[in-house]
This record gives sequence, C-alpha cells and structure tokens, in this order.
Amino acid sequence: MAKFLYRLGEWAVAKKKGVITGGLVILLLLAAIGMGLGTSFTGEMTIPGTKSEQAADVLKQEFPSSDDGGQVRMVFKSEKGTLESDATQKAILAALKEVTSDSSVKAVINPYDGGTISANKEIGYADITYTQPAADVSETSKEHILDVVNTLRGKGVQTELAGSVAFSEIEIGGVSEVIGILIAFVILAFTFTSFLAAGLPILTAVVGLGIGLMIIIIGSNTVSMASFSITLAVMLALAVGIDYALFIMSRYRQQLAAGYDRTTAIAQANATAGSSVVFAGLTVIIALVGLSVVQIPFITMMGLAAAISVLIAVLIAIIFTPALLAAAGNRIHPARENKWLRKWSGRKKSAEAENRWGKMVTRKPWLTSILCIAILAVCTVPFTHMQLGLPDNGLKSKETTERRGYDLLSEGFGKGFNGPLIVVAKAANSEEAQAEITKATTFISKLPDVASVAPQIPSPSGTTAIITVLPKSGPNDIKTTELVQSIRDQAEQVLKEHDVEIMVTGGTAVNIDISEKLSEALPKFALLIVGLAFVLLMLVFRSILVPIKAVAGFLFTLGASLGFIVWVIQDGYLGSFFGIPEPGPVLSFLPILVTGILFGLAMDYEVFLVSRMREDYTHTGDAVKSVRSGISHSGPVVTAAGLIMIAVFASFIFAEDTIIKSMGLALAFGILVDAFIVRMTLVPALMVLMGRSAWYLPKWLDRLLPDIDIEGESVMKDAQGHHSSNTPDNANK
Repeated sequence: MAKFLYRLGEWAVAKKKGVITGGLVILLLLAAIGMGLGTSFTGEMTIPGTKSEQAADVLKQEFPSSDDGGQVRMVFKSEKGTLESDATQKAILAALKEVTSDSSVKAVINPYDGGTISANKEIGYADITYTQPAADVSETSKEHILDVVNTLRGKGVQTELAGSVAFSEIEIGGVSEVIGILIAFVILAFTFTSFLAAGLPILTAVVGLGIGLMIIIIGSNTVSMASFSITLAVMLALAVGIDYALFIMSRYRQQLAAGYDRTTAIAQANATAGSSVVFAGLTVIIALVGLSVVQIPFITMMGLAAAISVLIAVLIAIIFTPALLAAAGNRIHPARENKWLRKWSGRKKSAEAENRWGKMVTRKPWLTSILCIAILAVCTVPFTHMQLGLPDNGLKSKETTERRGYDLLSEGFGKGFNGPLIVVAKAANSEEAQAEITKATTFISKLPDVASVAPQIPSPSGTTAIITVLPKSGPNDIKTTELVQSIRDQAEQVLKEHDVEIMVTGGTAVNIDISEKLSEALPKFALLIVGLAFVLLMLVFRSILVPIKAVAGFLFTLGASLGFIVWVIQDGYLGSFFGIPEPGPVLSFLPILVTGILFGLAMDYEVFLVSRMREDYTHTGDAVKSVRSGISHSGPVVTAAGLIMIAVFASFIFAEDTIIKSMGLALAFGILVDAFIVRMTLVPALMVLMGRSAWYLPKWLDRLLPDIDIEGESVMKDAQGHHSSNTPDNANK
C-alpha cells in the first residue's frame, strides 16, 4: 500500500491542476444535483420485530381507515378567565376557521366540540389534521399556522404547538460550527507557525465535507434516512478531514526539513502518513458500517451516511491534499514561518530534543498509570445507573413552542397525557369478541401508575379494540416503563384465560422497546469492536501486549465518556452550563454510536503515536527511549489533532436539538479523555512498564500474519538510500 500511495502522491503532484480542478468540478456538480433534488429526511426511529411494532401492524390491519396525515395540536391557555369566556371562545373559533382556509388541512376538531378542555377550564387543545404525512407538510402551511398562533397570542390567549409536524427544525450548520472551524484554524496556525499552512487542511476538509454532504443529500431521496444522520456525517467529515490533512502535511514538512525536494517529500508523506490515514480511516469506516450488526434500520443508515463522509475525507486526504501541497510550492515550507506565531509558539526545538511531557509521564510510570486509571474509573461510575430513552418535546428548550405546548398539556391534563399507551386487544372468538376484550382488560385500571383508561374503540371487524391508557407519570419516567412491562407481563396469563391477545404500542412504548433493543445490542457490538481492534493492531504492531493495552485503553475511554454523559444529561450536573434544558434519559442510540466512532478515532491516535515508537524501537532496541521519541515526534501532532476534534465536536453542543447536543458533548469529552489521558499519558506509561516485552510476538504467529507496512518503511529505506547517495559528500567520493 505504501508504494501505491507513493506513486499516487507523485501522480497528484504531476497532475496538480487537473486534480484540483477535478475535485472542485465534482463538488459543484454534486451540489447542483443535490440542491435540485432537495432533502428527503425522515424523523422515524422504529425497529422491526419489536412488540410495539407488532401491535402497530395489527392496528393497520384492523383499522385500515386510520389517518396517516400529519397532525398539529394547537394548545390554548387563557391569560384572563377561562377558555369558555365569550371573548376567548370567539377568538379561538375564529382562529381555527382561518386555519381551515389552507387547502392542505383535512380536518379541525375544536376544543368545544371535541371536549378537550381541562377540568379547570383554563387549558385546552384543538387537533388539526393534514392531507399529507407530517414530513411532507409544506413550509407555507407551517407559516400559516404560525401566523394564526401569533394572532391569538395578540388577543390574550397563550397558544403553543405540539403534534407530529415539527416546527423547530434541526439545523445542519450554523454559527457554532463556524466557531469550531475557526478554533481549528488557530490550532493549526500555531502548530505550523504559518497562517497559509493552517488554511490548507481546512480547505481540504471543506471540499471533502461538501462532496460527502451532497452524496448523502442525494441518497436521502432514494432511501429512508433519519434527519440527524446528516449532522453526524458533518461532525465526522469536518473532524477527520482536518486531522487527516494535518497528519500528511506534518509529515511533508518534516521531509522538507530533512532536505528532500517537494515532489519526493509529498510522495513520502503520502506513503507514510497517508498509509496511516488510510488504515485509520478504514478502521473508522468498518466501525460505522459495523453498526449494521445491531439490525436497526435507522442506526444502520446513520452509520452508512457517516462512513461515506469518512471515505470521502480519506480520498481527499491522499489525492487532493498532495495536489494542493504541490500548488502551494515553497510558501508552506517549514523555513517560512510567521514571526509572530513563532514568538508565541516558543523556541523551535531540534528533531532530537526530548519532549518534557514524555519525560514526566515516563519518569514514574507506576504512579502515572495508577492516577490515570483512578481518574477514568471515577468518570465511569455514573455509567452503572444509565437509563436510555428517546428525547421528546419535554426535553426541548423552553424557547421552543413544542416545549411550552408540552408543559401546558402536562399542567392541564397530567404528566401522562404526553405519553399515552395504546393497548391493542385482539380476541380469537369473533362472536363475543368485545365482551371478552372488556373482561380481559379490566386488570389494566387496577395497575399502579394508571391515571385513567378510556373506553375501548372496536375495529370494523369487531375482533379488535383500542384502549388508551394514561399513566400518572411522564413518558420518560421509569414508572411508565414499569407500567408497560406490567401490562405485557400479564398479557400471557390473559391469553390463556380469555383467549385475548393484548399488546401495547404508541410513541412511549416504541421508545421503550427501542431503548431495550439497543441496550441488548451494545455488549455484542462492543465485543465485535474489541475483537476487531485486537486483530488489526496485532497485524500493525506485530505484538500481543500492545493490542491488549490499546483495547483496554479504549474500554476506559468508552466507560468514562458514557459515565460523563450520564452525569450531565441524566443526573443534571453542569446541565445549565452545557445548555441542557432538563435532566432526562440518555439518548438510546448514543452508546452504540459513541462506541463505534470513538473506537475508530481512538485507533487513529494509537496508530499515529505507537507506530513511531515501534519504528524507533526497531532501530535502537531501547524500549524507554523509543517511547519518549514517539511522544516527541508524534505527540505534538496528536495533541493538535485531538484539540481540533474537540473543537469541532464541541461546537455542536450549542445546537438547540437535544440529539445533536448530546452527540457533540459525548464525542468531545470522549476525544478529550482518549487523546490526552489515555493515549498521551496512560499508553506511554504502560509501554515503559512493559519494556521490551511490549513488542513480543511468537515466531510462529509472526510467520502467519501478513506484513502491513503502514509507516511505509520499505519506501523510506529506498528513499533514504537514494537521498544519501546524492548528498554532496557522497557525490565527491
């Protein structure tokens, strides 16, 4: 692979204008197609085969006339008096009449005819049904609703919105992301002591991001994809895109400083750092594609979308970046530094100078290891009581109308009103089906945490009925989960006694089933990832202990990251600092995503740092010096890469959407832990403790394993021989 990348680098240099032009043309062409087609994302998060999905299938069969149109629930609260006062009633009815002027509106049920007014007459709601599904309701229709809402508010009626039609859209990009990129630029500027050199990784990342983004947008028109899939893809494309270009540029400048000409230096950087980029990128891609093993469609599509963005970032790094470096010429040569940046970066160190951090963490390796493990263990403790769930309107910011509508409905009708359980009862005996269903479901009203049970609604066939159960607790409360489980636990006994099958569905039950399914899938997926990491690292480092150490470090990173997320999001500590509106359950698919993504990124840092230690060890045979040398040469680059990733991921913490916010927070903290506590501190200390045994591999196993030259040693040996034979001293001999 190294030789192929060397030749690819030479080709990119020779065809630099064509490569750069071609990359930009591809971007513009895909942008034209993507913007022409538009986006077609969905917000659906379902898992085929769960109990709630089986109940939903029965509903579709028995109630074929069920309306699939999008619904808006308009919630009212009179600021003066009750909703039944003449002025308030007149204003609400006039507003709802105005709503029906939209041709997309199929039906409106006002609170006075529908009896949807609270016991104290202060809060009520109207249901508006559209002819299209919720995702297809036009912006014009939404704006029409919002105009009506503003009119009512001006007349002294607090009006908020709920329902399946979303009014607070997920933003793909914004000011916070721009700030993240600017921080990355500053880090790169101090790393390279050059503003121009700092701009190149940003440029390549943006080009890769644009191409990947357009491919995903085009793909959303052909496959079902959750709306937040694109946000995850943007996060990863920016982070790895900048980092991969940073690794190649850093090696390129090292080769220039060693006296190689530009073309050779670019080809060498592509063969060495580029090989590591390809390996690291493939590791991330495998982890993301591996999300498909959990057999959850929306998780699979999220993984595939993110994998596409990482694949494009890798291709841009090894093809577009060399061409851009060639086009930049001597302007990014390490000798051409910005004096102001050099002043603030400190004195330039020689290649042989030892890193102070490396000395400190390896001087007392036992103490360093114990402190690191203690810190990571403490961070992991909250993970032991993690509760999974899916965010609803109750966890949104109070600045959104959905959250205010959620609170009004809870105030007027109880906490459980926002999370009703739909019980589906199906009788085998069609002659007295409804009577049997009535007998079979009497136990529900006697269960703990049941606020009310609505009268059953029979199906056209008469064999099935729907019963709406309102819990006393909210949708994300553990008591609601226990209530669903209690109904399901007694369903088997009811089936034996009455020959009536009882199932539970509805949004709350679906969320519970998704969380349980993902909890079951996490250990299997983590085991797959750990096994993959061990095999890959054993191939790369020709060692048994190094992969074990790397896997253990990843597990520490994962535990600490999930523990921190539980501490902030679920337990509520520092919630206001990070903009978390309310404590709530951890996003159900977050542990799976964090496991896959952090695995790939952790292996990035492991490869870039430890491969340099292995290279020095093979030359010197000194285990301790090779560890310090690895930190001296690769440590600054890994530090910069980690800071850049933290900046990019942290920028998404400021998003309004809870899903995006939690993903950004988890990944930013995970990189902080892995890059600086695990890879830059714990790993060097453990490597010193292991000494020469770190690189032990049985000879029989060494013969069986294929040789993966990710550092391009064969290419560098040839290049060094050629370089030394052409030095002035040798030329005069």
